[in-house]
Amino acid sequence: MADAQTTGFDDCWNRIGVRGDSSCERLDEYVRCLNCPVFEAAAAKLLERPIPRVDLSLHDVRASQWEQPDAQGASESFLVFRIGEEWLALPTPTFKRIVQTRPIHTLPHRQHGAVLGVVNVQGELLVCLSLAHLLGFESGPAARNDRDDRVRHDLPRMLVVARAEEHAVFPVDQVDGVHRIATASFCTPPATLSHAAAAHTRAVAPWRGVSVGLLDAHALFDTLNRSLG
Repeated sequence: MADAQTTGFDDCWNRIGVRGDSSCERLDEYVRCLNCPVFEAAAAKLLERPIPRVDLSLHDVRASQWEQPDAQGASESFLVFRIGEEWLALPTPTFKRIVQTRPIHTLPHRQHGAVLGVVNVQGELLVCLSLAHLLGFESGPAARNDRDDRVRHDLPRMLVVARAEEHAVFPVDQVDGVHRIATASFCTPPATLSHAAAAHTRAVAPWRGVSVGLLDAHALFDTLNRSLG
């Protein structure tokens, strides 16, 4: 999913387009590569790629590696972020990079509501998905509280995540940063969670006065793959 070579199309926008030497004759008509049908065809081909097979024996190995506590056996590292009013976290090794928001190139006739389209991240076309839709809650700004620095200083971002060769990106309303959360504070997800959220939540934990949903990275990627089918 991550590069032109593996998906079988010519990433001309990196060579002769606006990210290259701008010698493409189509630029006179379309101005930006995002407007060009060649770019749109490449994006469509990306979304129509076959879902990769997952080796379940490796799944257990990766899970055990991601869930290793620190040397003192007291905590695990997570990237904490917010979507709407929900504070969520994923294991830090899941993330490739955090980028500024950018245009999402939508495509017609997509069947799954979680698929927003594709975005160009450093010359790579990545599928952009709505994590809020997958988890079954509303996205949007949280209620502001002048005493809460996390909300007062929010700034939308896009998070690029990866599992082996699988990559995706999803927008969030705020990124707080990388934090270690004590494993002793992990609690069973409450029964009030939606079915979709519960299926992707490994645990919840108190953090700075709020409850953070610690997401199961492997369950999330499995759902992301099904949403592209």
